[in-house]
Amino acid sequence: MAERFDNLVEGLTEERALAVILADPDTLDRPVDKYMAATRLGASDSEESLDILIKASELSPEHLFNRITRRKAIEALGRRKSPKALPSLFQALSCTDEAAVINAVDAITRIGAPLTDTDHKNLLKALEGEDIQKRAVVQAFCRLEVASAEAKIRPLADDSNPLVSGAARAYLAKVHRQTSGLDTLVSQLIDPIAGRRRSAVIDLGDAGDVTRLEVLVTAPVSMSLRARSAFQLVDPEKKCHVPDEYQALLTKLLQDDPRKLKLRQEWICSVDAIEIENNLQHRDEARQYGGAASLMAMSMPEKIVLIDEIKQKLWSDYVTHYYLTAVVSLEKLDERSELIRLALAETIPQYTKSRIAAAWGCLSLGLSDQRPILEELAVSAHWLPLKWTCRQVLKQLS
Repeated sequence: MAERFDNLVEGLTEERALAVILADPDTLDRPVDKYMAATRLGASDSEESLDILIKASELSPEHLFNRITRRKAIEALGRRKSPKALPSLFQALSCTDEAAVINAVDAITRIGAPLTDTDHKNLLKALEGEDIQKRAVVQAFCRLEVASAEAKIRPLADDSNPLVSGAARAYLAKVHRQTSGLDTLVSQLIDPIAGRRRSAVIDLGDAGDVTRLEVLVTAPVSMSLRARSAFQLVDPEKKCHVPDEYQALLTKLLQDDPRKLKLRQEWICSVDAIEIENNLQHRDEARQYGGAASLMAMSMPEKIVLIDEIKQKLWSDYVTHYYLTAVVSLEKLDERSELIRLALAETIPQYTKSRIAAAWGCLSLGLSDQRPILEELAVSAHWLPLKWTCRQVLKQLS
């Protein structure tokens, strides 16, 4: 299954990756190839590449490039999902490199193999780290549904850092069915600080309380992040089957109209070309949505002109690419239907979100000529929100 940045290592063969990942970085013309190799081997499926990744996860951190390679190798082992890697991953939990520890916790979670009581105790020891590490450990116990960690995690629900307390509240809701603490996460969805909004979306998905779906739908957070949490709630078995009572809300989320989100006034820019362009490039997606809303508020001639100008300058930027595609879809801009066709045909993983907007655009613009691509994605798309969207569009496309 392709992941977001796989295209960055497309030119690196498995043979080359195996040759450089354990090499002395000082002997390489391009030492960065070491950690690129780790990412490449994460996408492999051979036993040899798995064994080499395990060795790379135990590299000495003294050299910077070895340290980064070790982090990437640990991350790649999570993608490989082989229990064979667990001893090395648990060994990494005791290292002093926080990034490596967090990657090891995430990898253990992704592998999802049954753990022993000793494994649980070793994982709990990682709670002694800094807040970001503490959050990762709590998330692991939540996602692995380990009830025995309650005594250590319950006090963290009142931690002063919402990144920690939110993960703990999600754990208590998911594993111990105590959902009242989630109300704090709901109010956090419109926090002025983007990181807090994002963490609340993740925590509500982990919590497993489907009654919180509606507040997720309108949160001013990246659609892809909200979609991931929403599908955790309504399709936990990942079968691309959404119960009828949730389909309207999920459609609203995936169509992603910025005018229907709970945007603070300060996130919405004036209806001005320069301000809109700046907002679309802002790091905070709430401001991006504010820019998209202002673009939609323009008169039709101005809107078309600005879309053309921004496309010429920023079409390769996957964030702006998404918002332009979404606006063309939501505004039913027949004059720019070619953007919908281009976005739907884009296969680079970073543009997957644009393909969702384009699929809805096929419906709003009646682009029945795109049916073959939609049919293919409805069967083969790896990301559930894209697969589900295409199936919904095909039901309604004449």
